[in-house]
Amino acid sequence: MDFKNFKMPFGINPQYSKKVAYFSMEFALEQVLKIYSGGLGFLAGSHMRSAYNLKQDLIGIGILWKFGYYDQARNHDQTLQPTWTRKMYSFLEDTGIKFQIEIHSAPVWVKVWYLDPEIFNTAPMFFLSTDVPENDHISKTISHRLYDANESTKLAQYILLGKGGAKLLDEMNLERDTYHLNEAHGLPAAFHLLKKYKGDLNKVKEKLVFTTHTPEEAGNEKHNMKLCYDMSYFSGFSMEEVKSIEGFDDDRFNHSLCALKMAKVANGVSQLHGVVSRAMWSKYPGICEITSITNAQEFKYWSDKPLYNSKDENNEIVFDYRKKHLKKRLFKIVADQTGNLFNPNIFTIVWARRFAGYKRAELLLHDKDRFYKLLNNPKYPVQIIWAGKPYPMDYSAISTFNTLVEESKNHKNMAVLTGYELSLSKSLKQGSDLWLNNPRVPREASGTSGMTAAMNGSVNLSTDDGWIPEFAKHGENSFVVPKADYNNMSIYEQDNYDLNKLYEILENEILPTYYDNPNQWRKIQHNSMNDVKDQFNSDRMADEYYRILYNYKG
Repeated sequence: MDFKNFKMPFGINPQYSKKVAYFSMEFALEQVLKIYSGGLGFLAGSHMRSAYNLKQDLIGIGILWKFGYYDQARNHDQTLQPTWTRKMYSFLEDTGIKFQIEIHSAPVWVKVWYLDPEIFNTAPMFFLSTDVPENDHISKTISHRLYDANESTKLAQYILLGKGGAKLLDEMNLERDTYHLNEAHGLPAAFHLLKKYKGDLNKVKEKLVFTTHTPEEAGNEKHNMKLCYDMSYFSGFSMEEVKSIEGFDDDRFNHSLCALKMAKVANGVSQLHGVVSRAMWSKYPGICEITSITNAQEFKYWSDKPLYNSKDENNEIVFDYRKKHLKKRLFKIVADQTGNLFNPNIFTIVWARRFAGYKRAELLLHDKDRFYKLLNNPKYPVQIIWAGKPYPMDYSAISTFNTLVEESKNHKNMAVLTGYELSLSKSLKQGSDLWLNNPRVPREASGTSGMTAAMNGSVNLSTDDGWIPEFAKHGENSFVVPKADYNNMSIYEQDNYDLNKLYEILENEILPTYYDNPNQWRKIQHNSMNDVKDQFNSDRMADEYYRILYNYKG
């Protein structure tokens, strides 16, 4: 293939003929390609699969992380041990393209790898790497670890994604109408364009759209303005020029705020998140419109076909048998990792996602008495599994993970698994009866793990945040903690309220239904599978990105 004059390798659906480049720090495309950490990557991966399904004129640009995010191993006492292993991929194609970009006032070589759409049924993907012999050691490490803990390295990674990705399009003579930033990491692309258009911000705005994933200001990254400038983040523009664009005279550079000033339109990732984002950013003049496109996941990749077939044929026996079979498969992984033998006839709860404080992995353990009663109820027995990767330098989240590991040593029906990546994620969704999701409202912009759980007959129990208000009908397709006046509660009060409600719903509604009224439970599973299938399939989302964002008229 002639990458210097790249042409889309499949016929384009005329509905989606606008040419788009999609920039993301991480993509979860398939288990073998370990260039993602969590939800942002899972979302981007589904988006790229749906772009392929719909034959959209869209390419993905990311980074080939030499060591991935990290491998989740265990110390000899079972506690978490992050390890970094060099990854090898024989299925990526060397494009032969190499070029230099400026990082920290020095030239850095960038090499480009290509993922053919037919390999994983995705949009054409280009991955950037600085791990080449021409670079010095420091430059090589830019593409070593996803979300490196060192601030300068992390900024260099953003420059590689944004400036490197934009320069790649120039190198390939690949004209794109729209540059879509999935989160603000790729913002240096906007400054590359600004330089290309000789400082004409309106020309940049015509091309740039931005998806924000963070529902609170503290979560939006800020870095020292001088450091960003020294790192060559702004493609030669002075700090004064950048401040005049950002419209904020602060010694901290606010990536998301600047993206909202440079894009023609932006979106939040659920209806609720759109409302929260508009309220949060409205105090800043000159930002673009913030609309909403709710996250979704690719149905073909995630859903269990035999489960859907038996549901559609109203074959209850086959449906129940299939679910039990999926539970047995998951329990082999549980046994292998923990030495606990789980029973497929027992109600199984899973909490699995990124370990972050606001997601409250250990909430159920805040009331130890009630937790022990739940685990030791002879009438309504339960099994409970935790999994997820804390950020390797987030010692508070690692401590939570390790606390759960210690607690699990006391119970044969409690397990904590390592290696939460696409493959384990799929197994946990297939093998769980209940998908527990209890973030602190309104901290979860969307959340998508519950969508793919529902695609596998696992019923959601959740606080009322993110995508849940658009999906949930309590007692019909899921179970939801009713919202309280959270704004006027302390964190302690909010946690206590949610904790009590979660236990009440579990003890009084969910467990009696599962054990005493299996037909009703199956009906809830079916409703959940029906309701998630179209509305939260990423084909709907990828279509909306074209209609609402890329073809935005203003």
